[in-house]
Amino acid sequence: MRHSKLVPEVNAGSMADIAFLLLIFFLVTATISSDEGINRLLPEDCPTNDCGGIISERNILKIAINNNDEILIEDELVTISDIKDIAKSFIDNNGDSSCSYCLGEKLSISSENPKKAVISLQNGKQTTYKTFIAVQNELTKAYYELRQAYSLNVIGKASDKLSKTEEKQVKLAYPFILSEAETM
Repeated sequence: MRHSKLVPEVNAGSMADIAFLLLIFFLVTATISSDEGINRLLPEDCPTNDCGGIISERNILKIAINNNDEILIEDELVTISDIKDIAKSFIDNNGDSSCSYCLGEKLSISSENPKKAVISLQNGKQTTYKTFIAVQNELTKAYYELRQAYSLNVIGKASDKLSKTEEKQVKLAYPFILSEAETM
């Protein structure tokens, strides 16, 4: 008689079930960071139905990023570090002298007042995301600094201490008007 050694087999079916359950557990309990991109709110509908009007050329600051990631403001080559100061002086210009809180130089080539200032941002098809976001960040810094100065000088409080009504007042004083539409 032959005695063959019997090798016990392990039932792997239950192991596959356990592995599948563990996979589901980790997928459900894992937190996936999804805070990427630019935090922007879409503009509200036009209350007067007359928001498609023509904007004066002097109230538009044209910023273009070409395919080589070069930044041009009004067709002049600038660096990332220049954008914030150029944007601040354009927005806060007070060209029509109607802004009592503006500290601008009242130049005839810059915006009439912050409520009419529009920043037009164009980019080439080969512009890198990194450069586009860097430009957006500099523009956001410009508005942040202008709003911070307004809240301190006009309201008399730091921007983190403002009530909802005061925050609204600050945003109305310096509305962030950014256009990424193609200009003619």
